[in-house]
Amino acid sequence: MFSLTKTSGRQREILEIVLSNGWDYMRGLLLGGKADEPKLPPPAIFRKILIELGPFYVKIGQLLSTRPDLLPPEYITTLTALQAGVPPIPWSDVQTVIAQQLDKAIAEVFTSIEPDAIAAGSIAQVHRAILVTGEEVALKVQRPGIERIIEKDIILIKAIAELASLTEFGQDYEINALAEEFTQAVKAELDFTKEASYTDTLRSNLAKSSWFDPKQIVIPKIYWELTNQKLLVMQWLVGEPILKADIPLTSTTKLNTQQITTLLFRAFFEQMFVDGFFHADPHPGNIFYLEDGRVALIDCGSIGRLDPRTQKLLTEMLLAIVDMDASRCSQLTLELSESEKIPNLARLENDYELILRRYYNRSLSQVKFSEVFYEILQIARNNKVKLPRNTGLFVKTLANLEGVGRELNPDLNLLKEIKPLMTDIFGRQFIGDAPLATLLRTLLDFKSLSLQSPRQFELLLDRFSSETLQWNVKVSQIDSLRRSLDDSANRLSFSIVVGSLIMGAAIISTGAQTQQLSLITNILFAAASFLGLWLIVSILRSGRLK
Repeated sequence: MFSLTKTSGRQREILEIVLSNGWDYMRGLLLGGKADEPKLPPPAIFRKILIELGPFYVKIGQLLSTRPDLLPPEYITTLTALQAGVPPIPWSDVQTVIAQQLDKAIAEVFTSIEPDAIAAGSIAQVHRAILVTGEEVALKVQRPGIERIIEKDIILIKAIAELASLTEFGQDYEINALAEEFTQAVKAELDFTKEASYTDTLRSNLAKSSWFDPKQIVIPKIYWELTNQKLLVMQWLVGEPILKADIPLTSTTKLNTQQITTLLFRAFFEQMFVDGFFHADPHPGNIFYLEDGRVALIDCGSIGRLDPRTQKLLTEMLLAIVDMDASRCSQLTLELSESEKIPNLARLENDYELILRRYYNRSLSQVKFSEVFYEILQIARNNKVKLPRNTGLFVKTLANLEGVGRELNPDLNLLKEIKPLMTDIFGRQFIGDAPLATLLRTLLDFKSLSLQSPRQFELLLDRFSSETLQWNVKVSQIDSLRRSLDDSANRLSFSIVVGSLIMGAAIISTGAQTQQLSLITNILFAAASFLGLWLIVSILRSGRLK
């Protein structure tokens, strides 16, 4: 465990950064103090601490920015733009890494590589290059030695998670599992073949659609023959970030702002509600407006997944928000919940009623659905409801998408954009992509039901008439109630025994005329005193004296 006398150099460095920024809760953890309810510093200070701690913690902060189910909106906003601020590594080191990762000499693969990085991050940096075939590519190169740094920090963050897991918060949110999830996510980013695979999957999924023209959206091509765990080579796209580009208001050859907004919403809703596999980081820097008027999605390393059940529940949640139905929102939250504890349904519904009431008199064009979803996640946190990780990714993606859409079109009406898709979404969720197969399965189920029902009904009547009907009832938390009753009964039994021993000793001592009877009396009094003292101590230690 952490202490001032037994720390590695890295632990001392972390301690100094935490102390200098005044994060009292983390200071207590590092010094081996009591692990109370976690208290984060203000968002700006938290961001500063992560930057000072280095690349691994910056990456953890970036991952936390995708989890609005864990953090309030102000932290999500602050962490979204988190960058390590690390300087690019020298060109000589870049050359060394490239040479080690290629099967051939650099000159046999690349005609030229620009020595100045066009982007530098905590794990890698990107250079512009030209292949010997004449194709322009983006070359993503991993920073040398980053694995060793991350491995050391993973050990430390898991130790901190062990301490935090002692709190009620740590148990409710399974802090150890979260730490494992985040560290595995960081490790995955060290393998560029995963990002390359995600990129190919997205391109394949978006290559066909009935909702938009697939030719209008571009995902960069991956050069697999040159890509490995530390080197990623992909197509160079000529364009600018979507909010910095000169987009025409009207055009016959290029997409205009309204068309781009519609294209983005349709492309992302198809990813989320049809494919269940979506680009989870569509901030303005990852959406490009190309010179030829098309739209490109880049940096596909962050991916979200939604299973069919979650897709259905989130679709219903969207409709419940539109209907301002607090009761339905609370029921859907419970269906999404991964928590073992059942929250207070009345309180949950009342919390929804309070937030939805603010939107009653607004037109749908004024409602920011991402903000409503953020508040839903806040309600879940307040009621200690643990939602699936990808619910947070879904909300963050929707928030980024809605933010870009409103920048392009201030009068954006999200419902108007997605309304034409809703019928298709419900159709796919209820009957799937193969209606005939679904119909045949349903008919077979009805046939089976029609054949089995009379026999099962006959058996039920037989059991009623023969008085052999039994009911198996499962009550939530009945085991803990049974244990409490057992404990109470045991304590009552001990109390009766102690009282009986005292009374018996008193009766014997009244007529005691021999040394043997006096000895028996003393033994009975000693036994009663010991059992009584043990009973009092056990009650005090249980904390249930009141």
